[in-house]
Amino acid sequence: MARRRVLTLLVTSIGPIPFATMVNREWGSTGQNYLRSLLALGFQAFLIMICVGIYAVLVQNIATEDDIIMAIWSCVGYTVLLCFTLFKTGSLAKAVFNAH
Repeated sequence: MARRRVLTLLVTSIGPIPFATMVNREWGSTGQNYLRSLLALGFQAFLIMICVGIYAVLVQNIATEDDIIMAIWSCVGYTVLLCFTLFKTGSLAKAVFNAH
């Protein structure tokens, strides 16, 4: 979480530089790519909230009364799935906004 906060602060702190290049014909793509990456970063946060919400619902519905071993393996499986989807949110957000 701290890494994401540092990345967000870093991206927004250097904002005036790409915005200054948007009006230039040769360097205009720099500002456009910056805006795309900024939108992708916000969309990635939205995707992370969706993934964590789905994970919370899935883990909440695990029945622990019937079979404790199956409940543990279900929780491990959901956690691995959550980690995989969280790592994929960045590439998905960049692909949606065509940011590189």
